[in-house]
Amino acid sequence: MHDLFRGDPGEQLRLEDYWADFEDRFWQTGDPGFWKLERQQTFKEPGDEGWQAFADGRWEDSLRILDTRRPEFQSYYRRIAQNGFATRRVRVVEQPLTPYLRWELHVLRLRHEYGGMTHVVGADAVAAAESGGVAPEIYTLGTEVMYEAVYDADGVLTPARRWRDPDLVASCQSFIESLYQGGEPLDEFFARVVAPMGPPRAG
Repeated sequence: MHDLFRGDPGEQLRLEDYWADFEDRFWQTGDPGFWKLERQQTFKEPGDEGWQAFADGRWEDSLRILDTRRPEFQSYYRRIAQNGFATRRVRVVEQPLTPYLRWELHVLRLRHEYGGMTHVVGADAVAAAESGGVAPEIYTLGTEVMYEAVYDADGVLTPARRWRDPDLVASCQSFIESLYQGGEPLDEFFARVVAPMGPPRAG
């Protein structure tokens, strides 16, 4: 059990229950908004057309597919703003960047452009919190609920866990926010590190 959870194992949810619960609660998010910590360096996203193109080695196709999603992202983040909250994400990035991360950072750059703000930190920023293992993939909705996305060995989402203790949720939210405040805005990191790179090998 990771120290961030104070020994509380949370509730394990089946994927279909998690998706329904998250969708219902997300649009009711209040202050201080939605906060996410993303730690793993590689994921698999079966069902995502852009990811599949990347995984197949079709880099230019993956970017073209991503670009067609601009209206989707614009509409999504406009709706979030109209509902009175904002989304903030901390992306932990290790060097050298994995092929997956080089692709995902293109996705995050587009989200960032339309209002899904991301800050980048190095692994050293979370090292003090990793005595109990690699930091979890967690996200908070206001101070009412927090989820952890749980992945299998291949990086595919399996079950999820949920916490509804306001004190625990607030504590984890503050942890993510502190990382965010010390991070580099995604657009600046992208221009400095990612943009000069050529296409990655999917691997």
